[in-house]
Amino acid sequence: MRKILGVSLIVLLSACASQTTQPEVDDLAAGSGSGSGGMSSSDLGGSGAGRPGYFSQLNDPNSVLSQRSVYYDYDSYTVKGEYRELVMAHARFLRDNASASVILQGNTDDRGSREYNLALGQRRADSVKNMMTLAGARDAQIESVSLGEEKPRAMGQGESAWSQNRRTDILYRGE
Repeated sequence: MRKILGVSLIVLLSACASQTTQPEVDDLAAGSGSGSGGMSSSDLGGSGAGRPGYFSQLNDPNSVLSQRSVYYDYDSYTVKGEYRELVMAHARFLRDNASASVILQGNTDDRGSREYNLALGQRRADSVKNMMTLAGARDAQIESVSLGEEKPRAMGQGESAWSQNRRTDILYRGE
């Protein structure tokens, strides 16, 4: 009797948990603006060279999908409002293209210890991953890694260099 009660309780709680996250996803997607960036499924056909045709859409300079970096404030891993649409567009793209996958590389400036920067870079990559999965991308499509301070975009000291290095880069596999 206890086993049946325990199983029933687990089923009930798991059903409640899955329902509570869905409205948040709808709220995020509804507030993100322009839909799928003007792409239709016919725009994503194969290229004939063994590469999926969607790579041309990802590299179109007129598309938000060509933007691949999310920048952060000092010592922060919160995605700023100005990058929300960028992350949501990539999430919708992944949701609509099941064969696409990304690597999110979290980066930091060179201030702080190596261990701290690796942890902060991972939190930055994970924050983008969480937004993407809440917006409908599958967890299996996204890998998040930290590069810490090892891959700077700008060399030198000072805020102009540091601000370019505090980022998460979105890299599509196969590109």
